[in-house]
Amino acid sequence: MDLEDLTGASVSRTRVPHPREEVRCTPGVPSPIGESGPHQPEPGTDGPEPDGPERGDPGPGRPFVKPMPPELFDVRGSCAEMRWEAMRGRGFHVPNDRFFVRNHTSTPLIDAATWRLRLHGSGLRSPRHFTYDELLALPPRTMDVAIECAGNGRSFFAAQQGLHTPGTPWGLGAVGVARWRGVPLATILTLAGVTEDAVDVLPSGLDPEYVDNGVNLGHVRRPLPIAKALDDVFLAYEMNGERLPPDHGFPARLVVPGWTGIASIKWVGDIEVSTTPLASPWSTDLYRMLGPGQSGEPLTTQVVKSAFELPWNATLRLGRRHVLHGRSWSGNGRVVRVEVSFDGGRSWRRALTRGQGVATAWTPWHITWFPREPGPYVLLARATDETGATQPTRTPYNTLGYLFDGIVEHHVTVAD
Repeated sequence: MDLEDLTGASVSRTRVPHPREEVRCTPGVPSPIGESGPHQPEPGTDGPEPDGPERGDPGPGRPFVKPMPPELFDVRGSCAEMRWEAMRGRGFHVPNDRFFVRNHTSTPLIDAATWRLRLHGSGLRSPRHFTYDELLALPPRTMDVAIECAGNGRSFFAAQQGLHTPGTPWGLGAVGVARWRGVPLATILTLAGVTEDAVDVLPSGLDPEYVDNGVNLGHVRRPLPIAKALDDVFLAYEMNGERLPPDHGFPARLVVPGWTGIASIKWVGDIEVSTTPLASPWSTDLYRMLGPGQSGEPLTTQVVKSAFELPWNATLRLGRRHVLHGRSWSGNGRVVRVEVSFDGGRSWRRALTRGQGVATAWTPWHITWFPREPGPYVLLARATDETGATQPTRTPYNTLGYLFDGIVEHHVTVAD
């Protein structure tokens, strides 16, 4: 009997970490493909500090720098959603060429030689600037971390629950895990003399200012509480063993484990640290849980989700045993159980997971299926994380369509 495996395997080479590097990566998972050693960016040149960073244009009317082939992405305006079938046989990490992109405007092209990271505010004793070379010289941290847009899964509010929400109609592909390398934000803040009474940190991006309904909201920025900033947040300059690509924040971006993607500001050029609470439109008007029965609180931690590494409306062959692969993740911690249904939720089987992983990434899984009759089927996957949170049948409505954690219906057809 044939065994049809709907994914594959990949072999990677392991990078030797920096002697002072803090490494928090998934046990047993090799370094991303193509990573044969620590990235050594070309050093910047010393010179007078410019009035602002040099910027470029990814092209007339084009919000991205990297190619967006339709077999890898569904492009949605200034955003690009990864197609889950593009992850078949691609290992644990999402390769840079197929990592989703969430832009408010367009990708800026920034010269590392003239880039400066400015730290200032009432919560610092020694405000200062960092150059790119100074950032690279600091003791690094390497972590496997998932970054996920807060609106990932938004389209299912309408498709499955009949509830309209505005915003980018993401499926499940606005998420990705990479091996990030950078400097703990705590290190940078300590070097700038963070004070004991600091309460908020406000990183700002260098992408073009965002205009919403005729109102200029300025550069994308969102405050972090000082406790989170000093915990596990870091400023990344490398992604999957390569210099951070332009679409993903070059020369430096925040990586905020467990939190919604809006916290992981790209193209960071300015960080304010304050002894009083800070705010921005991305924390006061957007990225809040609004609507009937909602708290109105700003978004922080991501929710539990699952996805099959299959095209939507895939066709599978009758008379074969299929090995279906997928991944589950949660901002609250490790996924400890994944269950799959092949009959629309009437019965469930436990999927096999590969290793424990780390709480900041995801858990790959697989399950075998031998469909005995042709026709349409609804595949379901639900995950439970270490806090006990399990994907529900329905997600409570919120007006902006954030944090969809419901069990997603994946329709397939089995044909002769």
